[in-house]
Amino acid sequence: MGLSNQFQKKSGFLTQLRHQLDVLEIRNDQLARILCKLIPAHCPFERTVSILGRTLFHIPPLCKLNPFYEQVVSLRFKCLMYLADECGEDVTKYC
Repeated sequence: MGLSNQFQKKSGFLTQLRHQLDVLEIRNDQLARILCKLIPAHCPFERTVSILGRTLFHIPPLCKLNPFYEQVVSLRFKCLMYLADECGEDVTKYC
């Protein structure tokens, strides 16, 4: 019973944090630029390991295992949209 209650508290906290990231509005161009630079456009962990031109193995993108992956990608998209629509900035440098 105690273990289940602790899990529900942690799960509730994660759900609340996900919700806060979902409803976050971007209204600051400097913050938007920083977040676009910090959040990568694609998963940085995906790799193809090869030696002498021969592929040994491929490491798939592991970012989707992150419980906040969708929220972080959505936040980056919001920042890009804010910079493009509100600030009139060219966002191709962040892609």
